[in-house]
Amino acid sequence: MELYLNGDWIEWVKDQPFEHLTLTSRDGLELSGYYLPASQPTDKLVILTHGYLGNGKQMGLYGQHYHNELGYDIFMPDARGHGKSEGNYYGFGWPDRLDLIDWTYLLVKKLGRDTKVVYHGLSMGAATVLMASGEEELPSQVEAIIADSPYQSVYQLFTYQMNRMFHLPAFPLLDSTSLLTKFRAGYSFREASAMTEVEKTDVPILYIHGEGDTFVPTEMAEELFQQTASHAELFLVPDANHGESFAVAGDAYLKKVDLFLDRMID
Repeated sequence: MELYLNGDWIEWVKDQPFEHLTLTSRDGLELSGYYLPASQPTDKLVILTHGYLGNGKQMGLYGQHYHNELGYDIFMPDARGHGKSEGNYYGFGWPDRLDLIDWTYLLVKKLGRDTKVVYHGLSMGAATVLMASGEEELPSQVEAIIADSPYQSVYQLFTYQMNRMFHLPAFPLLDSTSLLTKFRAGYSFREASAMTEVEKTDVPILYIHGEGDTFVPTEMAEELFQQTASHAELFLVPDANHGESFAVAGDAYLKKVDLFLDRMID
């Protein structure tokens, strides 16, 4: 918690001259994001996607390394319903995948068609990047994905949580709620699936997960890894709970990310 609440990355984020970008989503929401160019000209961009109830600038925890050590341009969007982005419903990654794709096209237009894009997502943000990974309209500039603490689908995540917290079966409560969500928010829990997308992706993916995760079981990342159609790697961190892999593994986490990107990005 010391790293997340008092790490030097917090002051670093405050000191950076981020450019505030906006995007109108396909369903009419105004979305916000924060762009920071590298210190030296580069053709590499990382888009960092945050977790549930977070905001884009919290991904400065990872953005600092990409910007200062790897020399990347960085972009950190607020997911719909989070931060300064509009939205009455949390997407849990599914409508957000299309927002991510549209952000990518906007940034490629801004930076140039030769831009090499990396997606790095945490928790809900990890599900978002995976849910985008198999879409036919995914920009060709996306060359690598890092998914830290992802879940297979919204339905499976909620099923696990209902059993863990309340000892309740998914049916019928979760299924009826899913129908309501389809009507109100435009998607059902079953269709919001990262698994379906990674089974058809051609983008290399690095999965990272804590072996002590009590919110999203490690098995979800392992099954995603096993079913991924593209080149995939799995980095498990002993004793790390949900989203804690970077805090627990530290340099080993960064080394794994750096080696993966060195191999995947020209």
